Amino acid sequence: MTSTEDQEAWKGDLRKRLHAERNALAPEERERYSEAIVGSILALDAYRNARTVLGYMTFGSELMTGAFADDVLRAGKILVLPFMRRAENLLGLYRVRDLGADLAPGPWGIRQPRPDTCEPVDLSVVDFVLVPGLGFNAKGDRLGYGRGYYDRLLAGRRPDTALVAGAFHLQVAERIPVEAHDVRIDRVVTEQAEFLRDRR
Repeated sequence: MTSTEDQEAWKGDLRKRLHAERNALAPEERERYSEAIVGSILALDAYRNARTVLGYMTFGSELMTGAFADDVLRAGKILVLPFMRRAENLLGLYRVRDLGADLAPGPWGIRQPRPDTCEPVDLSVVDFVLVPGLGFNAKGDRLGYGRGYYDRLLAGRRPDTALVAGAFHLQVAERIPVEAHDVRIDRVVTEQAEFLRDRR
């Protein structure tokens, strides 16, 4: 195998393992852990000081993000959610004012903004991003789902935009395979600990 093939095999094996372990969480554990993680994220200065916040809606066994989105709206902040443009392998960003009326099922059943009723938002105005992922490490390296949506999107962020991931502690690995285009997260918050990226 070439080094590239080795890297891809490592990523594939790690994705399968982390996905299986996350799927094995009991529903009550996932709910309890999600509540603790979201509570910690909402207490962060980076979130409290943000005006425009990019979140995401839960898919499968991911962190439950409904309470996070609710808080963004309740706090009077601007809630932005991604819309998957699959033909271009890109994410469009739209402002959401009503989690009931403004969302519709998208690919894989993920609830996403309705472009016909929601206004587009430029990434340059986003102050805080809640970043999804399958795996993370203490250095802020992230393992996504393999399609590169967020790495492409976040490459264009402002330097001061806070990138925070909420994840179950079982999703934290000692090492994550990374490539030059991968974007590091500033902080990873789990139900057990927080990992702050060293920017030195």
